[in-house]
Amino acid sequence: MIQVRFIGLDGAVREVAANPGDRLLEVAQADGQPLEGTCEGQMACSTCHVIVAAEDFARLPPPSEDEEDMLDLAAGATRTSRLACQILLTDALDGLTVRIPGEVRNMQGR
Repeated sequence: MIQVRFIGLDGAVREVAANPGDRLLEVAQADGQPLEGTCEGQMACSTCHVIVAAEDFARLPPPSEDEEDMLDLAAGATRTSRLACQILLTDALDGLTVRIPGEVRNMQGR
């Protein structure tokens, strides 16, 4: 199992177990995090934007050009922002910490 830490909108930290091969978006949604992912991984939205902890960012593979384009549309994006639908969890990402941006307002109004 891989441990993922979510820092929620209220600042609360939740540690969640995930399986290698899971997408971060699916893990977040199963945990009740407010990430919509309305494009279902088709790179047509930025509603699953997360901010990766600076110390963890280098452990991720580089984003694709499409992901970078989508991040340009994300509210509250930072230099360590990524789309949760594009993060495939592996053993190398055990202990990954991500923050749900406070500025996010997805189609569900969260």
